[in-house]
Amino acid sequence: MIPGHVTLVEVGARDGLQNEKQPVDAATKIELVHLLQAAGLRELEVTSYVSPKWVPQMADNAEVMRGVRRKAGVRYAVLTPNLKGFEAAIADLAIRPDEIVVFGAASEAFSQRNINCGIEESIERFRPVVEAAHAHAIKVRCAVSVALGCPYQGEVTPDEVERVVLLMKGIGVDHCGIADTIGVARPNVRRRRWSGR
Repeated sequence: MIPGHVTLVEVGARDGLQNEKQPVDAATKIELVHLLQAAGLRELEVTSYVSPKWVPQMADNAEVMRGVRRKAGVRYAVLTPNLKGFEAAIADLAIRPDEIVVFGAASEAFSQRNINCGIEESIERFRPVVEAAHAHAIKVRCAVSVALGCPYQGEVTPDEVERVVLLMKGIGVDHCGIADTIGVARPNVRRRRWSGR
């Protein structure tokens, strides 16, 4: 069955730019957000509050948030994988995000390669972030990455995805989004063994 409704969450300004080798200036990032909201998108991940040592492309997070002209009906989210990032994200009320995002991988292999810890440990790291966000009346969405296929493991089963969703719900996230991180979903094609293509 194909659902009658889906919500698109645009992550290009955050996930799409964070691995770029050449620096992308804040003005370009802000313009990208403005173009995305002008195109009609209503759920935008704008930036992430992570260590600039590990993700230098996101070092201008506050500048980008400050430069975005917010549009009514659009939700502006930021990724904060730890409490330090969350505290930075809410330090200035004028640029406070509408939503906090945490992420967990549906495959152990991806979790280990991406953040150097297993799924359960990663989710326990998010627990204080969720608690702090709720204490500030901010909703938390989790993104379940590689939910439809993993570059290291290959096929990811529905049971593996459900496990992460249940763990995330257990720490109190408000919503779980399913991410086709590497673009292998084919909803009109009968499920068969994943070949990596």
